[in-house]
Amino acid sequence: MSLNEVHISSLVVHCKAEYLAEVKAQIEQYDNAEIYGDSEEGKIVVVLETENQGFVTDTIDAINNLPNVLNAALVYHQIERGLDDDENNTGSNHSQLEGEV
Repeated sequence: MSLNEVHISSLVVHCKAEYLAEVKAQIEQYDNAEIYGDSEEGKIVVVLETENQGFVTDTIDAINNLPNVLNAALVYHQIERGLDDDENNTGSNHSQLEGEV
């Protein structure tokens, strides 16, 4: 059984509305990022699934530094610990809520 850790985080990215499609395309280039929604005002809901907290902060910084992004704010962060390679294990008994911002 190999133990690992998964960090699940969500952010709200606010960009200039006229660049929404371009910013979404740039965010979709990150392997660990998935877009769950957006608004015509330039707000994008992004979920990150990463191996450690360093990847979370690095990805947020990278998104925040994209052209035409006004702000990327972490709104939720959860750590799943003690997961193994068994597909039947959902990890629900190992979930630890890290905190909400």
